[in-house]
Amino acid sequence: MVWDEWERLKADASSRNSSRMQLNEAPSGRGGGRQQGDLKVDQQDLAAVGDSAFKLFTDLGRYGRDAWSSSQSAAKDLKTQEFELGGALDAVQERWEKSLTTLLDACAHISNHMDFTKKAHADDEYHIASTISSIATLDKGFDEGTNR
Repeated sequence: MVWDEWERLKADASSRNSSRMQLNEAPSGRGGGRQQGDLKVDQQDLAAVGDSAFKLFTDLGRYGRDAWSSSQSAAKDLKTQEFELGGALDAVQERWEKSLTTLLDACAHISNHMDFTKKAHADDEYHIASTISSIATLDKGFDEGTNR
């Protein structure tokens, strides 16, 4: 965006009698404050997502290559007999392997990230709880000093 265009946009906004300009923000909701979203997550949700990703990773790793050896044998036999289908089957098998590897990596990443997130949130909860209890202890000390 060129400077002249920016200045024109600012002038247009101010001519609409707006008291302020908002950039990169949704307008605030009723009541003047920000509305809280309805997306919520707890430790059980994170654990379920991580567990599902791990199970998918495990099952794909165990069963995702079941057809590999028979596909390779069929592709080799078809190529030997000079059928073009042999090369096509080989190409499909290579594509499957790349896709499977990508999916396995994604599942591992999700599972590991959920484990990390659970631990990070648990550490945050511990920190917040210990900070709040320290403040309560400090407040109690001030209260005891005023009762003398």
